[in-house]
Amino acid sequence: MTVNLRSNDTFVEDNGWYSAARRYNEFIDNNTVYFKLGIGANTPAIIKYPFWLTTAQNENACYVCTNYGESFCPTEIKQQSVCINDDISGVISDLLNS
Repeated sequence: MTVNLRSNDTFVEDNGWYSAARRYNEFIDNNTVYFKLGIGANTPAIIKYPFWLTTAQNENACYVCTNYGESFCPTEIKQQSVCINDDISGVISDLLNS
């Protein structure tokens, strides 16, 4: 263990950090599911739009939206998306029981 303070040249971005960042980016590039549960249209710039954008930028990503009455996605990511227009409690119950 080392101290991670602004006291020397190992602050934050040391070799371990770069190694972890590389592994994280490889994981994100190949295994990302953006799972949106019940987030409506009130503040789309916080979650919905960033999820759409990052899904569009990564052909291996998948966007999943569960929201009764507001489950949709842009046509640009339709092939990478699963939109479930149903009550979240029922969807989660089904997932837990499958």
